[in-house]
Amino acid sequence: MTGEQPERVAGTAVVLRDGAAGVETLMLRRPARGSFAGAWVFPGGRVDPGDWDGAATQAQAARAAAVRETREEAGIRIADATPLSRWTPPPEQPVRYVTWFFLARDVGDEVVPNPGEIEQAEWMAPEQALAEHVRGGMTLFPPTWVTLNGLLGCASADAALAAAREPAFFRTRMGGGDDGGFVMWAGDEQHPDEPGEPGRRHRLLMGEPPWTYLRD
Repeated sequence: MTGEQPERVAGTAVVLRDGAAGVETLMLRRPARGSFAGAWVFPGGRVDPGDWDGAATQAQAARAAAVRETREEAGIRIADATPLSRWTPPPEQPVRYVTWFFLARDVGDEVVPNPGEIEQAEWMAPEQALAEHVRGGMTLFPPTWVTLNGLLGCASADAALAAAREPAFFRTRMGGGDDGGFVMWAGDEQHPDEPGEPGRRHRLLMGEPPWTYLRD
């Protein structure tokens, strides 16, 4: 085994396919108990020791975990897993996993959800998932919401993968306020570790839906 293991790490696959109206992504609903209880997520999970075999970096181990977990949770293989983002949860979160998100291509396998781990699996356009969130039909966590928001308007899986550049790093900190609170990332004027200039915003407002992503 090679590579560093400074923290708990996970890998997530944002699996893409072409739909009638543009790109679609595979969404999975977690059981009502356990991690991300009842939420809709992308397939993924923690890095196991075997995921470090042949991995020289944390990102490579997380990619192996994303590929493995997608097969375990949804019964499908994926291709072209490309780093998209790295999410560090806020310090006050009791169980913290640094999670790498990878854009990946569907290869046409039939989705077969793993009983006990996954309650429901659906291919959805990002617009559909975000609209369901507004209506209260889907629970989404901020990394999932922001990722879906970034896929809006993508015409195809090829276009989404071609647009991927250097992965974005999101070190999350919590904010508050009368509007129901927000989370923020580097560049926001209130971020305690990586603040931006006065007036700068890099945050997700999470009051009454629809949520709003602000990035100057």
